[in-house]
Amino acid sequence: MSIFASWLASPPPDAAVEIAPDRISAAVLGGRGADPVVQAYAVEPLPPGAVVASLLSQNIVDAPLVTAALRRTLDKLGTRPARVALVLPDAMARVSLVRFDQVPARREDLDQLIRWQLRKAAPFPVDEAAVTFTPGARGADGSGEFVVAMARRPVVQEYEAVCDAAGVYAGLVDVATLSVVNLFLSAASVPAGDWLLVHMRPDYTSLAIMRGPHVIFFRTRLEGDDDTLADLVHQTSMYYQDRLSGSGFAQVLLGGPGRVPGALEAARRSFEDRLGSIVEPIDPTRLARLTDRIGTSADLADVLSPLLGILLRTRQEAVA
Repeated sequence: MSIFASWLASPPPDAAVEIAPDRISAAVLGGRGADPVVQAYAVEPLPPGAVVASLLSQNIVDAPLVTAALRRTLDKLGTRPARVALVLPDAMARVSLVRFDQVPARREDLDQLIRWQLRKAAPFPVDEAAVTFTPGARGADGSGEFVVAMARRPVVQEYEAVCDAAGVYAGLVDVATLSVVNLFLSAASVPAGDWLLVHMRPDYTSLAIMRGPHVIFFRTRLEGDDDTLADLVHQTSMYYQDRLSGSGFAQVLLGGPGRVPGALEAARRSFEDRLGSIVEPIDPTRLARLTDRIGTSADLADVLSPLLGILLRTRQEAVA
């Protein structure tokens, strides 16, 4: 699943870049077929306030500073990419699931129907929105569900403009947690049954409930919201059981740095206590090995997960 823009049948990107409020990161993927290799990755921290992820307001507050940080990040890779896949914060977009009893056959009709549906709850005019959708589960009766991502077009363009100024073209754009989901959807075998992915960043926590390869629930909780993590766990668990006919998760995956030291461990205990399931760490190196010259670090999995997710999925789609 990818959002906002794509190259359709174009070759995969040269690299992936993530622009987050606290850092810029990038990775280059080599290898072939079933043996992908992380050739290089780089991280450049950002000062507070340079990027502020928001659905409604300006995101790139200090464009020259962010552009300079992106240039430094790309310089550290040892190769200069021309075309990149761009990963953005969940908080700058709204991801929802839309269901129709009958799915129009024509793409244009489906696009209009989805936009009409979004008008009911959109916090800004849909005419200003970059909207994209990915097919989800289909019913035997002709019904269908779609994962829909929406962001203000001027906000997406802010991030793209930074890439342009740094000398790279962002031809594919996605949000971080959907990119992490794609990390697992690119595997030879997708987790069976129902599985839960929890992605904790300093400014938000997102949860995706999957039924095989399909997203059946997605929620982002911004830091500062009234609901605590325990509330989020409880509400998600109840919704899963009552509305999604959930009978238990075959796998629960947790990753990200969280907001404060120890946040990830506290979240792990909370989910295990509530769900009665073992919570496993998100480990992207199970799907792409590292070159010998790349050393491991405490934040390696957090940095690489969304970058490899978007790179592996675009590579998979290019050969499909």
